[in-house]
Amino acid sequence: MFSMRILFLLSYLFITMTLQGQMNGTEAIRYSNHIYNNKIKSVQIYKERWNLSYPVLKLNSPDKLVCHFDLLDDQAESYNYTFIHCDKDWNISDIFPTDYTDGYAENPVEDYQASFNTTVKYFHYKITFPNERVQIKVSGNYILAIYPVDNPEKPVITQRFIVAEDAVKINIMVHRPQMGDDKDTQQQVDFTVDYPGLNVSDPVRNIFAFILQNGRWDNAKKNLKPDFYGVNELKYNALSDKNIFQGGNEFRYFDIKSIRYQTEFVKGIDFVNGSYNVHLFPAISREFKPYFYWQDFNGKYYVAIQEGQKFDIDADYVNVYFTLPSKEYLKGGDMYVSGGLNNWNFDHVNKMAYNTEKNEYECTMLLKQGWYNYEYAFLKDGSSDGTFSVFEGSHYETENDYTVLIYFRNPQGRYDRVVGSVTFNTLNRLSN
Repeated sequence: MFSMRILFLLSYLFITMTLQGQMNGTEAIRYSNHIYNNKIKSVQIYKERWNLSYPVLKLNSPDKLVCHFDLLDDQAESYNYTFIHCDKDWNISDIFPTDYTDGYAENPVEDYQASFNTTVKYFHYKITFPNERVQIKVSGNYILAIYPVDNPEKPVITQRFIVAEDAVKINIMVHRPQMGDDKDTQQQVDFTVDYPGLNVSDPVRNIFAFILQNGRWDNAKKNLKPDFYGVNELKYNALSDKNIFQGGNEFRYFDIKSIRYQTEFVKGIDFVNGSYNVHLFPAISREFKPYFYWQDFNGKYYVAIQEGQKFDIDADYVNVYFTLPSKEYLKGGDMYVSGGLNNWNFDHVNKMAYNTEKNEYECTMLLKQGWYNYEYAFLKDGSSDGTFSVFEGSHYETENDYTVLIYFRNPQGRYDRVVGSVTFNTLNRLSN
């Protein structure tokens, strides 16, 4: 038993050192949602059988998370995966893998299939966890790291997920701010945390609150402190702007389940040089238009195909052309097509180029068939938080999801626990 523990630790230390780029001078792992290989597409992680859920797993529950991704190639690649425990700020934790997992340090990705009858050849991979090979023992922030079996120093994917306890009770209310010049465009997230069963000597110093809007980390409110605290209760009532978000607008959408007919917002479909191309209608600016509600996925996408049964391998990849008319090039930043379609990242994949002859921003993305939500975001130079009000507008009435995460750091402990998590929809409460 002792020798097995030593072997496990040595194996894990080799993997994590390699992934962190401490060997061979390779790029260090990013503790964020990131794709390192341009052939990897359509990375999604959510609760099993709930495609539009957020990657939050309840500790010691029967629930599982599922990670899907595609390798665009005609030859399969063998991958392994591992879990890395992080603190509340997404730095690697100071605990051993045997402290937070039962099982093997690295595990093979065994569930994969070749695409069927598609113009773009790919292999679809699926990881379901926890499983019989690895179990998760403690709560906290986690990174799922996926890498080639024969090349562990070059990860292809890192994805964040949360494992949460039910040690506290969280009550949320989202409303229009009562004060401020921008109250018509913003939403205020008030919440209370009840912790009667949690032994906390100094809640102000040892408890930290985070708020995510629609699962995004780029504009998350982090390390919030309570405005008021009483006996086993903390209140976060936004006496400042720390709990206030831009409401944004309902997401734009398009439907590419079928390449045989044009749906709403699709201007045309053609087949050129062996590839399908979907041209969306030029976008209409909504910046100064009144609010109008329609049901959306809050920025997510759903893989599907009209003419197939196995969405994961029957759906094809198509080039989607986005155009955003603008009389001038916006200085001080760049425009992006933003949403779950690029994992909420801002990079070369979804960056828009300005066409001076046509006075419009343009972007082409290779996307898998399905339903998509997206918006146009302006990312200011030096910022990591995209501004959605430019071209999109912002309204306090907009329907959004808000996830509150409560972290607890015991002064005698060595890691940050997630002692509570809840997701609240501005229209209806969601179970989570």
